[in-house]
Amino acid sequence: MTTTEDRLPLTTHYDVRRDAAGHRYLEPFVQGFDLTRIPLLNKGTAFTEEEREALGLDGLIAPQVDALETLVGRLYRDYVRVQEPLDKHVFLRNLQDRNEVLFYALLAAHVEEMLPIVYTPTVGLAVQNFSQIYRVPRGLTLSTRTVERAEGALANVPLNDVRIIVATDSSAILGIGDQGFGGMGISIGKLSLYVVAGGVGPDRTLPVELDVGTNRQDLIDDPDYLGVHHRRLTGDEYLAFVDRFVEATRKRYPKAIIQWEDFSRDAAFTVLERYRKVVPSFNDDIQGTGAVVLAGVLNACRLKGERLRDQRLVIHGAGAGGIGVTDALRRGLVRDGLTDEEARARLFVLDQTGLLLTDRELDGYKRPYAHDPASLGFAYPGRAPGLLETVRGARATVLVGLSGVAGAFGEDVVRAVQANTSRPIVFPLSNPTAHCEALPEDVLRWTDGAALVATGSPFAPVELGGQAYPVGQGNNAFIFPGLGFGSVLAGVREITDEMVLESAYALADYTARVHPDRLYPPVAELPAASVEVAVRVTRQALRDGVAQETGLNELDEQALIEFVRTRFWKPKYLPFRVP
Repeated sequence: MTTTEDRLPLTTHYDVRRDAAGHRYLEPFVQGFDLTRIPLLNKGTAFTEEEREALGLDGLIAPQVDALETLVGRLYRDYVRVQEPLDKHVFLRNLQDRNEVLFYALLAAHVEEMLPIVYTPTVGLAVQNFSQIYRVPRGLTLSTRTVERAEGALANVPLNDVRIIVATDSSAILGIGDQGFGGMGISIGKLSLYVVAGGVGPDRTLPVELDVGTNRQDLIDDPDYLGVHHRRLTGDEYLAFVDRFVEATRKRYPKAIIQWEDFSRDAAFTVLERYRKVVPSFNDDIQGTGAVVLAGVLNACRLKGERLRDQRLVIHGAGAGGIGVTDALRRGLVRDGLTDEEARARLFVLDQTGLLLTDRELDGYKRPYAHDPASLGFAYPGRAPGLLETVRGARATVLVGLSGVAGAFGEDVVRAVQANTSRPIVFPLSNPTAHCEALPEDVLRWTDGAALVATGSPFAPVELGGQAYPVGQGNNAFIFPGLGFGSVLAGVREITDEMVLESAYALADYTARVHPDRLYPPVAELPAASVEVAVRVTRQALRDGVAQETGLNELDEQALIEFVRTRFWKPKYLPFRVP
């Protein structure tokens, strides 16, 4: 007996079924050489003797039969011999494109070591060189040439039950800007974390590149550039393109959640608000960044023995990430007992011109956080205060960097924060590493080890005065896998602001319980942290009335935890059975 007769097969190449005892197995729809070329099916030398005979693989594979653990060890020895980060990235991507379970088993065994290779900061290099390292197609590319055939393009995807989509238009990749077609590397990298850290099966994920063009003339003129060679769509043409994608996606994958990734500032807010109630979706740059920063600041306050409401916070950078962080901190201040007006009065946001003020010409998404110069107390007639002036005038105790400006947090700025508090909270978060507002070793040296420091990219502990200071990594990977996984499990029709906020508190509580002396957990604990985030997000979805999965309301807390854990995908080879 099986339990899957009433639905489409999971993919066009195989299905996952259960026998009478509940054991899972694969039923393939292809055999022989073709099977070995499908990364979700290929086991390499791990095919058993029985499977080789039944699947037409005799004579096509080396005679030895290996366990998955043996293959992981062999591949890791090959991996460590590769020297350059980009070459390591290519090594892992090539593995993913030929043997997906093995790729995730290797990544899961060495997630702390390999996260900077598959994700930030090395993924930035991979994106910049995407046309050069491109080997095998992966995911869905919808371009201006194919958007009118969006339904047909999605029908070509050999996956029938996609639950998580990461879609980018590549207009604002990390801190390196417009990357055209190369942004597909970001979608692929993010989804690898959804699988290894968020429990979503790889056959439930789909990376998407929305190739609406590029404004980089060097790419347009490059004959080796693999994207469309024209300038970006804008205005109504751009929105019509995304409309077609969303409409086709809803038809093909009605249960899918979309994560909008690395859109330019204006497009990020426009796309999120246009579609978040049409299809369950969120923007990781806005909401994920906000949640992970709020979690870190909450733990920093805990380590100081203070409350969030006691802080005065300066956010340097008013792009999608900066405003997302400001919004999350505002919600946290309100949750800590302040009125919305009181919360806004404690938040000071700067763009490249200076502090956001009501008498300045500002984009719409910045206006909610502009201060009235008349009530500010440290206004400078005719101009906006700069960073140092704002830190001093606002009496800042928290400094968060999302500006992409390397070295923006100089010694004078950091010492100015310390003048307002014995333990300054300093988060230079811009990625990649070359864009970081300050190096952790400098911040700790300038403050004699008193600062509480977190960065966006990984940094080694800082040795100062015979003591080692761990540097927290405020990585969105602590938030989005669990947020997405919980949303999938709950079958949400919308991802609410309260669900995103709850993910921040879940991460903060996990850290406080398991690592009370840290701002963030070690990256190796991403899966454990994601389970906690997913549980809390699922419960919040039930409270918000957006969960459509029946029966979850009946689960108590421990039962809900077990529900999430048992559905967390883990890399292992399933046996094949030929019908």
